[in-house]
Amino acid sequence: MGHAGSRTLEPRENPASWAGLSELERRLLNDFQRDFPLVPEPWAVLARTLGTEPAVVTEALWQLRGQGMVSRVGPVFRPHSVGTSTLAAMAVPPERLEAVARQVSACAQVNHNYEREHRLNLWFVVAAADEAQLERCLRDITRETGLEVLSLPLLEAYHLDLGFDLHGERRRRQPPPGHAAPARTRLRDPSDLALVAAVQQGLPLVPRPFAAVGAQAGLGEAEVIERLRAWHGGGVISRIGVVVRHHELGYRANAMVVWDIPDARVSETGWCMAGFDFVTLCYQRPRRLPRWRYNLFCMIHGRDREAVLEQVAELERGCGLEAAPHEVLFSVRRFKQCGARYQGFGNGSQPQARSA
Repeated sequence: MGHAGSRTLEPRENPASWAGLSELERRLLNDFQRDFPLVPEPWAVLARTLGTEPAVVTEALWQLRGQGMVSRVGPVFRPHSVGTSTLAAMAVPPERLEAVARQVSACAQVNHNYEREHRLNLWFVVAAADEAQLERCLRDITRETGLEVLSLPLLEAYHLDLGFDLHGERRRRQPPPGHAAPARTRLRDPSDLALVAAVQQGLPLVPRPFAAVGAQAGLGEAEVIERLRAWHGGGVISRIGVVVRHHELGYRANAMVVWDIPDARVSETGWCMAGFDFVTLCYQRPRRLPRWRYNLFCMIHGRDREAVLEQVAELERGCGLEAAPHEVLFSVRRFKQCGARYQGFGNGSQPQARSA
């Protein structure tokens, strides 16, 4: 990661549960997933809110990341605003699954790689700087494994956040006016891409993180803050804040629910699902007949299978889907999970050390 005073992240034992965390740790995880302060000294703002010192905040975030509960603190870029991406699936013979998963995870552009309960049992996300790089990754995986890869790029997004209230408080979300998704803006300017490369793995845990990011990207501190603010307001960034890892926080039942919805109803249904606070992702992807009939996907993260299945039933009732064909693909194993790393952007593509 390359910032002065940094140290290498060492793996640590996970705490037993959410209940074992301090009040400060709980608030850091829950209260700052969005609306991170875009000011020169953001940790000081968090410290004042929490009634403590900035060094206590950064040390707690460092510990939470070491325990696996925090992936990073920083922006979450909306798909296709930076580079390109796809969701892909493979039907892998069970006796080859671990070996094939290692081959898939070895591709630098793969950021999520899961075994799921389905005939298509290996699901992964590829995020790349451009279509050529993405297709090269998929071709390499096909060549090395000898297995077909089913690519399902995003067509329309209804909710892309992966942040939610860890206290379990229920509330309905309000859809955007007219159910309008944010405008699709794609970053192309080299200085923008240099900033993406510098910030994509998280903000460094130093007193002035935006100045450190700017030094890496060749930009001033004020320019970094202004660009991040504009990207957030323009929909390039869906949120800025603490990005948690749900499995380590006790949300062990991770289900991708796939639906076969008439094309004329898919947008209406997607916006309906997006209104339920337990839906962490919801989007349309293409059918691939005859292998894949489903065109609407949503993610639900729950503490157990029963709770997730009850929420699926709630979606059926709430969106009139009792007769809609669907399947619930629970995750079985996580082979890889990290933030999207768009390779080759500017001079900030080298890993950084002490970042959150």
